[in-house]
Amino acid sequence: MRSSCRTPSPPASAVGHQVSGASDRPRIADQAGGHPVESSTDVFQGRVWDVVTQTVRLPSGERVVRDIVEHPSAVGVVAMDEDERILVVHQYRHAAAATLWELPAGLLDVAGEDPLVTAGRELWEETHHVADEWAVLADFLSSPGFCDEAIRIYMARGVRTAEGEAHPRHGEERDMPVAWVPLDEVVTGVLRGDLHNPTLVVGALAAAAARATGWSSLRDARSPWPFGPRSLRVSS
Repeated sequence: MRSSCRTPSPPASAVGHQVSGASDRPRIADQAGGHPVESSTDVFQGRVWDVVTQTVRLPSGERVVRDIVEHPSAVGVVAMDEDERILVVHQYRHAAAATLWELPAGLLDVAGEDPLVTAGRELWEETHHVADEWAVLADFLSSPGFCDEAIRIYMARGVRTAEGEAHPRHGEERDMPVAWVPLDEVVTGVLRGDLHNPTLVVGALAAAAARATGWSSLRDARSPWPFGPRSLRVSS
């Protein structure tokens, strides 16, 4: 039987539409700033995140109601050694009913703690490693359609085993394996569909892209984070 899969035709309204080229538009970049919120109601308060229902007035004057998950946000770490291997952990995630390979990562749930400090702490707590050099690799919003979670991924180099005893682990992290895996192997796993954690996917692909630039695309470890947690958007 001949496959029925075929390339879909564009809608009639899109035929002939001209896409702006790089020469006639400004640099592509997301634009910060929200529309006016006319009302906000707390719907659910959880241990990590809350849910609110908000009525938002759009520029057209139309009012829409949206449920928003308010999240403390998080950081992740691509910790790389001189052989271009990165540290990954193998953690059970009950919501996904799966055990996923992930970057060392953690919530920004300590009031007033600098995200860079959080990243170093999570690297130590989850892998018992520390690093001498830090830079910002990538920032992303995990699911902006309904959640305000922002994630910053750091590149850590000069990585070495920490001194002293390892941080005690609990819950899913108690017996969590830690491994050094070549970056290229992780990238292949992402593109093959074997790896699914979003922080690992973004971090691995961003690291491969940064390597292709000779690491010139890395940003200062304390670079502004305009789409970060609300508490940081003005001060950083």
